[in-house]
Amino acid sequence: MQTDDIQRTIRMIDEECLDIRTITMGISLLDCIDTDIHASCRKIEEKICTKAKDLVSVGEEISHTYGIPVVNKRISVTPISMLVAASGGDPVEYAVTLEKCARRLGVNFIGGYSALVQKGYAAGDRELIDSIPEALARTQHVCASVNVGSTKAGINMDAVRQMGEIVVESALKTKDDNCMGPAKLVVFCNAVEDNPFMAGAFHGTGEADCVINVGVSGPGVVRAVLAKADKNLPMDTIADLIKRTAFKITRMGQLVGSVASQKLGVPFGIVDLSLAPTPAVGDSVAHILEEMGLETCGAYGTTACLAMLNDAVKKGGVMATSNVGGLSGAFIPVSEDAGMIRAAEEGVLTMEKLEAMTAVCSVGLDMIIIPGSTKPEIISGIIADEAAIGMVNSKTTAVRVIPAIGKDVGDTLDFGGLLGGGPVMPVNQTKNDVMIHRGGRIPAPIQALKN
Repeated sequence: MQTDDIQRTIRMIDEECLDIRTITMGISLLDCIDTDIHASCRKIEEKICTKAKDLVSVGEEISHTYGIPVVNKRISVTPISMLVAASGGDPVEYAVTLEKCARRLGVNFIGGYSALVQKGYAAGDRELIDSIPEALARTQHVCASVNVGSTKAGINMDAVRQMGEIVVESALKTKDDNCMGPAKLVVFCNAVEDNPFMAGAFHGTGEADCVINVGVSGPGVVRAVLAKADKNLPMDTIADLIKRTAFKITRMGQLVGSVASQKLGVPFGIVDLSLAPTPAVGDSVAHILEEMGLETCGAYGTTACLAMLNDAVKKGGVMATSNVGGLSGAFIPVSEDAGMIRAAEEGVLTMEKLEAMTAVCSVGLDMIIIPGSTKPEIISGIIADEAAIGMVNSKTTAVRVIPAIGKDVGDTLDFGGLLGGGPVMPVNQTKNDVMIHRGGRIPAPIQALKN
């Protein structure tokens, strides 16, 4: 990789919020499994702190050398439920150990307090899931995720019901900390094993022992390109502009990943091509859609524009690197996107419109603040609907909603930092209790039969 491949993009850094959103080191904990939970925790701390001891310093060195901001340095680990299956004991001890590692190493987040239950509960899964509210309340840097469905397995409705309760309990346990618990918890369908983005990152069992994954960003760069374009250009020409821009952004991610891999002595995993917004002005996916000709994100035509953006980003990215992975597309986390926040405040962007948009973009209903009085069954219904979109369309979908305890529609909740903040959005409160409490499993769709 030659540095001149990315020199033309350097000018975008200060003006258009271009950055490497994250360097995430994935670490397998399979060799840390032990029947004694205390021994397992000791092994985990030793391995993580050995493998990732230079992660933060290397990220800062790359940023200084190439003039490229590397915003986050993160770690993902093997789903902790697998370790709980062998050790028993209180899973929160693992969360406390991960928090200790994160503080010692200076990383922003550590993900993998996770369980994969799309087809049913294995040993350790229920215990891990039940412990999530306490684990997130007692830690600042630990992120949790649960996969409740897949195209191959269908949807585990018992887990869907449970996760509605877990989200509410997490909010209640962290109500004095802006309900931060659910902001670090994602419920997936078709979760991927190499995702570098939090809160859903975990290190899959099919991955190497230790890898470096990179998540690029750059909504502001794409928006700036479209802002300079002729307003009469046809949509296919706009798509070409986005592809060329995504190529440049991804080349930068490829360079950073390669350099980090070499300096850390760890294999290079993937570049995630996702456009990840921030609350900063000019760093918004919503603003890209508006540059295509929408008055406000959420207007009719938004889903079509988002579909084109997602496709163009992927087409441009795959030409720039052979190491494509993660989620790759455009994120629409409401509280983290200044344009989404404004559209939600104006009432143009609704939960129903966001659900439609998730059918064509990366992940799903992300960082959405809802009334604190919302019942667990309603949240479970939101999870089930989103999982169905992912299952039928063979794509990753997810739900990260935050019940704002003590707040209602029209109020705001502020997390600060990259998580941002935003308005409490209205939610359809029509009862669905009977459906949610049926439990069981929604069978896999016919398109699962491809073998």
